[in-house]
Amino acid sequence: MEPAPYPTAGTSAPAPDALRELIERIQQASSFVDLIDQEMQKSIVGQKDMVQKLLVALLADGHIMLEGMPGLAKTLAIRTLSEVVDVGFSRIQFTPDLLPADLLGTMIYSPRSEEFTVKKGPIFSNFILADEINRAPAKVQSALLEAMQERQVTIGSETFKLPEPFLVMATMNPVEQEGTYPLPEAQTDRFMLKVVLDYPRKEEERNIIRQNTGAAPRSQVRKVIRPEDIVKARQLVREVYMDEKIERYIVDIVYATRKPADYRMPDLASLISFGGSPRASINMALGAKAYAFTKRRGYVIPEDVRAVCPDVLRHRIGLTYEAEAENISVNEIIDKVLNTVEVP
Repeated sequence: MEPAPYPTAGTSAPAPDALRELIERIQQASSFVDLIDQEMQKSIVGQKDMVQKLLVALLADGHIMLEGMPGLAKTLAIRTLSEVVDVGFSRIQFTPDLLPADLLGTMIYSPRSEEFTVKKGPIFSNFILADEINRAPAKVQSALLEAMQERQVTIGSETFKLPEPFLVMATMNPVEQEGTYPLPEAQTDRFMLKVVLDYPRKEEERNIIRQNTGAAPRSQVRKVIRPEDIVKARQLVREVYMDEKIERYIVDIVYATRKPADYRMPDLASLISFGGSPRASINMALGAKAYAFTKRRGYVIPEDVRAVCPDVLRHRIGLTYEAEAENISVNEIIDKVLNTVEVP
């Protein structure tokens, strides 16, 4: 069975002069990406994919989840990024006894004024590190995810907007299971990307040893961009041109995770319990635009989609018991989908 045909109506391509002008604007506006990368390399050895995806999430106005063993520079990465961008940073250690008020803030009664005043919590910062998010109960997880989605917090009868830019990076330990509260699929779907970290290579680890045990002090990172420049860049990212063929390619990839038999992959039907949501399509398109922006291009190519696809779909595909019994991973399914769906 062939995929259903697409409607012919769609957004027309911009005029050549307009497209040329857009590409020039983006090439000029994206010059800060190289500066951020240079500053990040002063503190982060290796982990280039993590740094790249942090930038993609930041520019696409999304949030990112990192899964990896302790000691892989997750905290250092977002703290360094906050220094480079010159924004506020809060690290919140999620524990089983954490309460929503510890995260969002609360009302405090003042005997002198005989009034309640608002004490804002650590969520009121630009970059939030939610360390081991699966160690807090569902009520705290929901409070964080509501703030992520609505970009505002209600304390008592008052509603407060969160600062811009706002980025949440949540971490999860893939090994420890005791005392954890796994995030439901509907909540993990709120994260734009899920990046799985691996150990550094031998040469990289030798450089890490030298950097952390040498007599010379670490190189100080410089502030190379202002928060308002990130907000402007986010607006420009949405202007990156995406051809109708690329849009169809994204829809085909997501639909192939829902109805693999329609895309000549009947063997996957028994391995996938549910596929990507429409939010997967939105985030894949936005992620591809942001990735093209980091490569200083004003248009999206299929390689941009393929670069962000695994991180967008990794936490949005459910495996059946049959897949788990056969030790088939989500990454294998995504690889097969990418290798089967026709590239424009």
